Amino acid sequence: MCSDPRPAPFTPLAVQAADPVPPTSTLASATVPRGSRRRRLWELSSHAHCPVLGLCLPLKTLRRLIDKTVGGCVVADDYALHSGAVADARTRTRTAEALQREFDQRHAGAVRLAGLAKDRDALMAWWREASVGPNLPGALWATLTHPRCDLWLEDSVLRDVHMLQHQIGAAERGDLERLQSLAKENAVLARELAAAQQRSTRVAQEQGRKIEQLQAQVLQLRAELIGRDTLVSQARESLADFERSVPHLRSRNELARQNEQSLERIRELERAVARERERAERAERAERDRQADARVQPVVVEALPAGPAAVALGDCAVLCVGGRAASVPVYRELVEGAGGRFLHHDGGDEDNVSQLDATLAAADLVICQAGCISHDAYWRVKDHCKRTGKQCVFVEQPSRSGLQRALQSLCGEPAEAGAPTRPVIPLRLRS
Repeated sequence: MCSDPRPAPFTPLAVQAADPVPPTSTLASATVPRGSRRRRLWELSSHAHCPVLGLCLPLKTLRRLIDKTVGGCVVADDYALHSGAVADARTRTRTAEALQREFDQRHAGAVRLAGLAKDRDALMAWWREASVGPNLPGALWATLTHPRCDLWLEDSVLRDVHMLQHQIGAAERGDLERLQSLAKENAVLARELAAAQQRSTRVAQEQGRKIEQLQAQVLQLRAELIGRDTLVSQARESLADFERSVPHLRSRNELARQNEQSLERIRELERAVARERERAERAERAERDRQADARVQPVVVEALPAGPAAVALGDCAVLCVGGRAASVPVYRELVEGAGGRFLHHDGGDEDNVSQLDATLAAADLVICQAGCISHDAYWRVKDHCKRTGKQCVFVEQPSRSGLQRALQSLCGEPAEAGAPTRPVIPLRLRS
């Protein structure tokens, strides 16, 4: 290591133009190296060692290499270590040779790529392209040690590196500002995280207390369950003792249960008999009422072969209940031909019986086909005409002539000679 650890100051060339144009003089041409041997570290200019060692080799690697070279542990700080290495690199020393081997090994790829350049211009173009990439240290070492690197190219490369170091310093200052901002943000987030952890701790403690309470309740319920099971066991034992003390107790209980079931069955049968008796009485009363009404009110018009006389209904609504579906057009023709409005209900075959009441309310005269309707429809017609006083004729055999005679009976016209007649229901016609 040299006695003066400080590197030589950067001194530009004595003659250089404002625009870095390669020199064309005879002296400049003489400085262009000849041959294919690469330059060594100690053959570079004195002001090139500082940027080469600073950029091309990390401080940790430099310290490890110096320790290995001197056979001990260097206690100098980073700046002193760097200054001493720069001083030793100016001449061919053990340190310079070790650094040469380390650079060649570390930047072998860049050296191989730079070797493709066969003249100074090609080497300059390669440096311009490689210096903007991520492998700036390798490009610097490969360019400065290239056989075609002269003083002018070396000076241009060092100036570029100098400006790049300024840019890197500015970028580092920006990174430092961002780092400080991130540190502040990290401190805020750390405080928020600590508060969240405190809240989580409180919630966990509350949940732990609730779990303890629930576990205590579970233990209490288990104790109550054990006590209940104990009481049940005691009750079973007492029941077994009582059964052993009273012979035939189980058979007596079984007989008592059977007696209760028999009594309940008897009561159900009595209720069923009462319902059937009540139903039979209602049916008997309904039959008596029907027979009584049949003796007084219904008019049965027999079908006669003679042709019907003309009937005038005067826009009355005539309801025909029952009858065959094929005869409905004939009934409609007769009623509408006599000037009436025809209404029809099939008596419960297809039409709903509950609609019969509304149809009866809209009719002025009613003709009931007694043989073609249900019992429910028959009693509905009979009860409605009795309550409202509407004229009603019951026809046993549905036919054209029977319907014609029924219309004549409703309108008060005499039937044909020889035709059996009975009085029409003495009910008034609704206006």
